[in-house]
Amino acid sequence: MSLGIDLSPALKQCNFDCLYCELAPSATVTAQSDIISVKRIVEELSLRLNEKIDIITLTANGEPTLYPHLNELIDEIDKIKQDTQTLILTNSATLVDANVFNSLLKLDQVKLSLDAVSHDVFKKIDRPDKKIDITKLVQTIISFSKQYKGKLFIEILFVHELNDTKDEISKLNGVLLEIEATRIDIGTIDRPPAYPVMGVSYKELHTISLMFDKTLPIHIASRVHAEPNNSYYSEKDILNTLDKRPLTMDDINLLLDDESKTRLYKLIKETKVAIKTTSNLEFLVPTKNIGRKR
Repeated sequence: MSLGIDLSPALKQCNFDCLYCELAPSATVTAQSDIISVKRIVEELSLRLNEKIDIITLTANGEPTLYPHLNELIDEIDKIKQDTQTLILTNSATLVDANVFNSLLKLDQVKLSLDAVSHDVFKKIDRPDKKIDITKLVQTIISFSKQYKGKLFIEILFVHELNDTKDEISKLNGVLLEIEATRIDIGTIDRPPAYPVMGVSYKELHTISLMFDKTLPIHIASRVHAEPNNSYYSEKDILNTLDKRPLTMDDINLLLDDESKTRLYKLIKETKVAIKTTSNLEFLVPTKNIGRKR
């Protein structure tokens, strides 16, 4: 059971503008302009720690390591988290900053994205801020993996005809052999993307997994084995969740309790929630978002 902390709740603030992002396209930034206080985060977190929470997940509408008070926040969370694990989901780019590097060393779990290691493919798929150098970033990830004492996960998202080539997979394989990772998750687009790109099939993911060295801890990321949560969601909660992360009915059945599903059906009837088809899957999204993503 993960409790997510959104370090950029008001808007997307990211140093990437990934083709596959489920948020709307936006210009890259290297610093947050809209900042939520550590005090408010810790106060809200304190109210939820009496629930059954296994992991506190630091994330954002964008890149969580752009949060300027990250080190202070991690220290404050450590004071109250007790046995709960801490995790961050990051695109890795700011790891080259010594302050971010050292802050992430304090976490129990770290998940780093690494979609490509060659300059051209990295630039095409992740659309990073122009100051980001993939060669330097890769070397920093390798260095981090050798110093980090917690669980390190690497995430690769494959996009059709971009980073799914034999050449790029071979280059990724070479780098991954140098990274000391607990697990390497490979996945693909399964939600409406910001730009008109396509994912790969599960069969193709399986074929790709076999192209990596057999010593690597490759895991095909899938929602098939997710366990039900069945929690209470108000109408506002439902709209806010769908705004940030479009969901299929399978997701809905895992997340919402029966009363919350009734609220969802009401929102659909009122045309506040609509269905958008992507990669043969139907996703529920706020109606106001239809047409927003391209």
